[in-house]
Amino acid sequence: MSARKFLGTFLIACTGGAIALGIFKLTEKKQPQTLEEKQQVAFANLKTATGLPGFDFTEPSAVATPAVVHIKTTVEATGTDLGGFDLRDFFGEDFQMPHSQPGMGSGSGVIMTPDGYIATNNHVISGASSIEVVLQDKRSYKAELVGADPSTDLALLKIDTDKLPFLPFGNSDEVRVGQWVLAVGNPFNLTSTVTAGIVSAKGRNINLLRDANNQYAVENFIQTDAAVNPGNSGGALVNLKGELVGINTAIATQTGSYSGYC
Repeated sequence: MSARKFLGTFLIACTGGAIALGIFKLTEKKQPQTLEEKQQVAFANLKTATGLPGFDFTEPSAVATPAVVHIKTTVEATGTDLGGFDLRDFFGEDFQMPHSQPGMGSGSGVIMTPDGYIATNNHVISGASSIEVVLQDKRSYKAELVGADPSTDLALLKIDTDKLPFLPFGNSDEVRVGQWVLAVGNPFNLTSTVTAGIVSAKGRNINLLRDANNQYAVENFIQTDAAVNPGNSGGALVNLKGELVGINTAIATQTGSYSGYC
């Protein structure tokens, strides 16, 4: 081989190698270096693997909040109980304390059907003389109590309207410990409040209903660390698909407010 032919072949090989190296560099996936880059990759992989919106809760919140209502109750006060003593024992069954005032209660509910059936906790409406349902758009309706089950602390209400937003059912049996959930309700009369947490445990039995002299009570609670406070009772626990997987019922607390687990 002549020197000229050898040099030409060598130059062609070098050029081809350079081109291949350039293409490789252009198409080579940059490896994450910083912690932030590694987290971004992890979040992207999570979204791809699950088909869910990763850690963006805006979509399930947008689905759930219009379907969760504010429930306001009125309980007529008899004014006959004083420090554990029923004054009717002394003055007769017809005795009423003068100037007795009705009591007010507040909780949450979940629209189950577009024609106005609403689920809530039995303890939210127990003893109520009137029940008012306020929608997210501020429309207000008087509600009829369809039925209540103290053994599961559930009640069903009905309001006279239609074309309402409602939550689709998820399968609570498929809920897994560690998965993200959202609690939607009206704590402290703050309407349409969303908090996020994970499922901390399943099948919790805390004797809450049995302590209320209900020996046949059924307790199989989903425990979560999403913040839940007074007023959340009857609200929705939803997964990241916006599906209803539970009704917020109780708080495990020594203060009466959220302290880590619900």
